[in-house]
Amino acid sequence: MTSDSPPAGPQLPRAAEVREVLGFVPLVEAYFRRGPGEMPDELAEIFAAHRLTARHGAVLPQLAAGGTLGVSDLAARMGVSLSTVSELVGTLSRAGLVDRREDPDNRRRTLVSLAEQHRAAVEGFVAVRAAPLLRVLDTLSPRDRQGFVAGLVAWASEVQRT
Repeated sequence: MTSDSPPAGPQLPRAAEVREVLGFVPLVEAYFRRGPGEMPDELAEIFAAHRLTARHGAVLPQLAAGGTLGVSDLAARMGVSLSTVSELVGTLSRAGLVDRREDPDNRRRTLVSLAEQHRAAVEGFVAVRAAPLLRVLDTLSPRDRQGFVAGLVAWASEVQRT
C-alpha cells in the first residue's frame, strides 16, 4: 500500500460515521438508566434509605475495580472535583457502603474502600453491568479489541476533560 492508497476495509464518510455513532447515544443512555432496576435488593434498599443517587453509585465501580483508593485518586478517575468526591464518599460511608481511613503513610490522605459487608453485592452488580461489554470484547479480534479499548479510553478522557 502506498501513502496515497486508502486504508484497507470499508470506510464511511465522516458524516455517516457521526450519524452512526449518534444513533447509539440513546441506546447507551437507556442502558445506564436501567442500572438501578438491576441493582440487588440489598443495595437498592440502602440507596433508597439514604437517598443515594447515580452520582453516589458511580463511586462504587471505581472502588470495585481499583480496590482501596485515595479521595484525590477517586476524583481523578471520575473526572470530578475533590470536594464532590469527598461529599459522595461521606454519604456512602454514613450509608455503610464504603469505609474511610487515614493513610498510615500520609495522615493528610484519606483512603476509601468498599465496606466488606457489601463488597460481594457491589462486585456482583458491577459484574452484571459489565457483562455485555465483556461479551463483546470476547467476540472481537485482538486488533479490533485493541482499537475498541483505545476508543473507549479516548472517549473517557474527553468526557473527563469537559
